[in-house]
Amino acid sequence: MNTKVDFYFDKAGKWQEVTEKLRKIVLSCGLTEELKWGCPCYMQGKSNIVLIHVFKEYCALLFFKGALLNDPDGILIQQTENVQAARQIRFTDAKQVTKQAAVLKTYIQEAIRIEKAGLKVELKTPAEFTMADEFRAKLDNDRNLEKAFEALTPGRQRAYLLHFSSAKQAKTREARVEKAIPQILDGKGLDD
Repeated sequence: MNTKVDFYFDKAGKWQEVTEKLRKIVLSCGLTEELKWGCPCYMQGKSNIVLIHVFKEYCALLFFKGALLNDPDGILIQQTENVQAARQIRFTDAKQVTKQAAVLKTYIQEAIRIEKAGLKVELKTPAEFTMADEFRAKLDNDRNLEKAFEALTPGRQRAYLLHFSSAKQAKTREARVEKAIPQILDGKGLDD
């Protein structure tokens, strides 16, 4: 146990019992506990394996390469349609954790084997994501913007494409594109 992470479990509120049980199970698998993104993150060497995080309606164990896991019990959940690699197992009470302890250990051990084997999740390229017409028009008319966008990392490109295309109205898409242009030209991501 890493004492720097204790505060997370102390503040877990209604999820405290669930998170503490998850912590014991994960640590029993020989992983190192760190604090990342404000959450308990469990690592094999320098590789992230699993994370515990809480939401209003549930508490989750998130597997960073969950898309590669076998899921014979059908318990892995893709958080949103745009999440490519990670998968969650969700809990709404401590009894669920206790009941699934052996299964959780099996999934964690498989995640460790996947990491040790160096397996990677094949991510969609930015070209496979929908590009809002409003952004396409800007790129077609501004070669500097197009070059700047192409110079961004694939993750930053995906974030912009998802952000632009998720707006329902053309007016909103146009406003998002206009607001983002200076950041793209500066080589920054959506959240930089």
